[in-house]
This record gives sequence, C-alpha cells and structure tokens, in this order.
Amino acid sequence: MRATWTLIRREVTAYFLSPIAYVVLTAFLLVTGHLFYLTLTLLTARGPVGIEWPMRGLLADERFWLVFLFIPPLLTMRLFAEERGSGTLEMLLTAPLRDWQVVFAKFVGALIFYVLLWLPTVVYLPVLLYWKEGRFEIDPWPTLTSYLGLFLAGAMFLSLGMFVSSLVRSQMVAAVISLVLSLAFVLAAFWRPEMDTSGITYRLLYFFSVPLHFSRDFTRGIIDSRHIVLYLSVTLFFLFLTVRSLESRRWR
Repeated sequence: MRATWTLIRREVTAYFLSPIAYVVLTAFLLVTGHLFYLTLTLLTARGPVGIEWPMRGLLADERFWLVFLFIPPLLTMRLFAEERGSGTLEMLLTAPLRDWQVVFAKFVGALIFYVLLWLPTVVYLPVLLYWKEGRFEIDPWPTLTSYLGLFLAGAMFLSLGMFVSSLVRSQMVAAVISLVLSLAFVLAAFWRPEMDTSGITYRLLYFFSVPLHFSRDFTRGIIDSRHIVLYLSVTLFFLFLTVRSLESRRWR
C-alpha cells in the first residue's frame, strides 16, 4: 500500500504543477462566487422571486452545470493520456503495482483535487445558513445532502473521464470525448420537452439527469437512493473498464 499512497501523492502534486488546474480553480471560484451573490439576493428578496433552500441558488442554476461539465474532463484528461503520450505509461505498468492499484491511485488523486475545489465554498455557509448566536437559523441538512451529492456525482464524472483518458493518447481528444459522454447525464436538464411527467420517457430522463437530482432532491435535503445507486454503479463500472483497458495494454 505504500507504493499506492506514493502514487496518490504524485498525482495530487502533479495537479498543483499544472496550469490547467489553476485555470479550473479560478473559473470555478468565479462562477460559484457569482452564484453565491445571486443566491444572497434571492434569500433577501420578498415574494415569488425568493428561494427557500439556499443551495438551490448555487446548484439549480444552469450556468453552474455548464461550467461543471468542463471540470471533470479537464481534471482527468492527463491521467493516462499524458503518460501514454510521453511514453511513461509502460514504466508505470512495470512498477510493483497491480493495475487496479494504479487506477485507484489516479482516481483518488483526481477526487482529492476535486474536493479541494469545493473547500473554499465552505466560507459561504455561515452567510447562506445565517449563523447567529452560535447556531444556524436555516436548516443545514440540505447543505449536507448537497455536498454529499456533489461528491458522488463528481466521482462518477471523474471515473468516466479517467476511462476515456486510458483509451487515447491525446489529452485534448480525451477531454472532448469525456465532455460529450458527460452530456448524457446533464442534457435532459436543459432540454425539457413537454411530456407527461408520469410517463416512462420522462422518468428515464429524470433518472439520468444529474442537475434535476440536485434541483429537486439534494438541495432540498432529500436523499433518493436511486441517485446514489446510479452514481456508485456508474463509477464502479468505469473504474472496472479502466482496469480492463490497462490489462489489455499489457498483452499488446
């Protein structure tokens, strides 16, 4: 396990040595900061323009998901594509590590940096939840469920991007393909055709639409087991495919 943790530290350090990571961090903080300001405006507004759950102002906004779509592909495009392009992947595969350990270490490294992206947003919480006299005036449970959903959804998108990165040599190609595949989990939130909400087509779109999971459930303090099953199963599926991708390379 020592070799695995060494590789995890290597992956996390590599993000802080990459300009792409700082571009992602800056863009992410600018967008979330702007949405934080808009949420404060809605929280203090009266009448039908206000909102009841603060996290909906951040996570139910389509602009947030347009930016979010680009984050996992940019974080994962280098994981294997860079190694393959520079010729260091063969050296990595001959190290005293199993394929699943390599995949696990790279995935955890990307997930750690993804979590670090969200850490600065914690400073918004005392204002959003109205911290007063040692306690929150607004129920913090929807905030906790929102962060849980963000962690699981982020893991799903990162695993998808890592699998794509294991298949190609170009980082840009990996990012573009990951972005296109990620649309399957986001597009339904933007394309809202008039249909019977009790119909099978609508329920299928809702099941795969991550933004709708947040606007209707996570940001309201609701944990739907169907969303959890989707995120975990897709994450494990793409991690499994990534391991198989590396194993197939050994036999070439």
